[in-house]
Amino acid sequence: MDVGARIAKGWTPRPFTSFILKLHSRCDLACGYCYMYRAADQSWRHRPRAMPRSTVAHAAARVAEHAEAHDLAEVGIVLHGGEPLLAGPDLIACAVRAVREALGPRRRARFAVQTNGMLLDEGFLRLFAELGVTVGVSLDGDAQAHDRHRRRADGRGSHARVAAALDLLRQSPYRHLYGGLLCTVDPRNDPIRVYEGLLRFDPPAIDFLLPHGNWSSPPPGRSPGDARTPYADWLIAVFDRWYAAETRPTGVRRFEEIMHLLLGGAAPAESLGLEPMSCVIVETDGAIEQSDVLKTAYPGAPGTGLNVASASFDDALLLAPIVARQIGPDALAPACRSCELRRVCGGGHYADRYRAGSGFANPSVYCPDLYKLIAHIRRRLAADVARLRRSLRPVAS
Repeated sequence: MDVGARIAKGWTPRPFTSFILKLHSRCDLACGYCYMYRAADQSWRHRPRAMPRSTVAHAAARVAEHAEAHDLAEVGIVLHGGEPLLAGPDLIACAVRAVREALGPRRRARFAVQTNGMLLDEGFLRLFAELGVTVGVSLDGDAQAHDRHRRRADGRGSHARVAAALDLLRQSPYRHLYGGLLCTVDPRNDPIRVYEGLLRFDPPAIDFLLPHGNWSSPPPGRSPGDARTPYADWLIAVFDRWYAAETRPTGVRRFEEIMHLLLGGAAPAESLGLEPMSCVIVETDGAIEQSDVLKTAYPGAPGTGLNVASASFDDALLLAPIVARQIGPDALAPACRSCELRRVCGGGHYADRYRAGSGFANPSVYCPDLYKLIAHIRRRLAADVARLRRSLRPVAS
């Protein structure tokens, strides 16, 4: 890709507005579908377990530099891992305070932590309340569904421990910190039972993730040329239950984003739509990387060759792999560019398009599922719009 030619024609990159700080590169679970430790890229083995404070300082300065250069009033910071709570309260507090200090009084940072919940206790919750950090927790449903994959290294399930953490988080005085639940779909689990298992913890939001894979390393239940749609069928069952509720008990991010896109809006989702990529990762060694889900493609796939110690985030913006994720339909495969749902689907998650030999210029490995799910939601919305129109009386002139 000739980035210079695009700039000459008037294209400008979209600044990063969300920064994921990998405070710890290890985990205290051994999840069966983990893209960090079971994928093609094994760079975690050679990185520091915890981010050194010098790297924290470099990262904070680079975030502030980027915010200043692009006049960003607010940025999002996600504390991630591995399991970020393994970094300990002191390093977490250091990171939050370093970013806020670097940004100064004119710019704001919204902080969130994404945790598996194993270490989440009152001590951490008090710290997050003091620092103003919202908390997202990974939960795959009831005990049976959750413990199918989310197990300790010795094989023991983790649901009971996570449930205890969530019972603390969802009650006063910590309820205001509750960001929501992240659930990875497994079609072998009953969708309604999983949904009800999530609702038990009264989440303000739920995000359903598809297990990451690609054409060369397909996710469970998907293979090249297979027209079955197990993931769409699973998500449609949950959507119909959620959408039909008289009072919806929670937001479901994937469904809401699809609906918003179908109605002509934009959605800053990595797995849907055509909005430019706006998120970047800083690894424990300071490496600036793209989405870590790219680890499922091949060794080094997320890498940029840059490090916060010596490079700015603006330097990353001009790299061809990142430009490819900012130019919308121009980066889609021909089949996606001609698809009626391209504006909503956006080709699916970039990592899920990979095929050895042709790179990322392919439809998503989940293409049949995405098409079926989006088309189903479109039909439900269209039926409701038609009913609303019939119910409206003409206005007398």
